[in-house]
Amino acid sequence: MITSTANPRVKNLIQLQKKSKVRREQQCFAVEGIKMVLEAPAERLKAVYMSESFAKDEKQRTAVAAKAKSAGCIAEILSDKVFKEASDTMTPQGVMAVVSMKTWDWKDLLRGERRLILLLESLQDPGNLGTILRTGEGAGIDGVILNRTSVDPYMPKVIRSTMGSIYRVPTAVAEDLEPVVSSLRDSGCRVFAAHLKGRKSYYEQDYLKDTCFMIGNEANGLSDSLAQMATDYIRIPMSGQVESLNAGVAAALLMYEAKRQRVTEN
Repeated sequence: MITSTANPRVKNLIQLQKKSKVRREQQCFAVEGIKMVLEAPAERLKAVYMSESFAKDEKQRTAVAAKAKSAGCIAEILSDKVFKEASDTMTPQGVMAVVSMKTWDWKDLLRGERRLILLLESLQDPGNLGTILRTGEGAGIDGVILNRTSVDPYMPKVIRSTMGSIYRVPTAVAEDLEPVVSSLRDSGCRVFAAHLKGRKSYYEQDYLKDTCFMIGNEANGLSDSLAQMATDYIRIPMSGQVESLNAGVAAALLMYEAKRQRVTEN
């Protein structure tokens, strides 16, 4: 049992939780909770940790130990105090793991037919990004591309919000989104921006072919330069005094309308 936060592995675990620079350097991130640990792809699982209290539950300990064994590692036990220090949550579930990132090049996400891509510009809220990734999996999108000024997709709050979708939704980071939009347009993909200039409601457009939705910063929306690159403007109708929707909600409406159209067509 590890009983000190001075242990090198525990120190590294804490750094992975706190610093995006460390995550990028190691190309790894930390996950917490039995669902996130058990759903992690075995080939990407690098280390598994259980709290002393968690390990007392034979059923849970056996399940986690079997997962660790399938990945070729050992589920190590930390004292409850050390585990809490290493955890990013107020009430730790008692199990966490280190998982390697799967690096995606945004160009890879543009290949294929009838693509459905989400482009995120300077999104700042971890809960929004996590919700978008989780909803995106449900809507069947092909991937998410965000710029470097967006929130780190591998920070703990984002990871928790994805509920496992971070393992399955291709997510790429681009230094600049304008070349991405240019490539999308050149390949025949329609690029939609929810914008005040939109004359048609989002449910009046056709998303049966290659489609990309652009979602902007929570406070400022899309930058003018990126919005001007859209092939189409759409609007989400509002009643009352509401001016705009939460970025996660707006993205969900657009993605599921595309899914509805494609399912209906089939």
